[in-house]
Amino acid sequence: MINGIQPGFMQGMQGLSPASTAAPKTQAGQFGEMLKSALNEVNKAQHESDRMTNALAKGENVELQDVMIAAEKSSITLLSAIEMRNKAIEAYQEIMRMQM
Repeated sequence: MINGIQPGFMQGMQGLSPASTAAPKTQAGQFGEMLKSALNEVNKAQHESDRMTNALAKGENVELQDVMIAAEKSSITLLSAIEMRNKAIEAYQEIMRMQM
């Protein structure tokens, strides 16, 4: 069973638009919560993949395709998190190179 993207996942991004009138602390809090939630999803996918792989290795009643799907989901979420981190670092470095 493949779980789809949850409808409310990207709604946390709406408050981060430049046109938002929220205070910077609120925006930072929203971004922090969104980041924390995304990292929790990566962690959950990693644990699920590990659990299913261990169950398969122990000979428990687990379908091979379910194990492979969990492993791929885990891999994709981790790679996405790494790419987001790389883009954030690039953006920070670009901001630091700007002349005032």
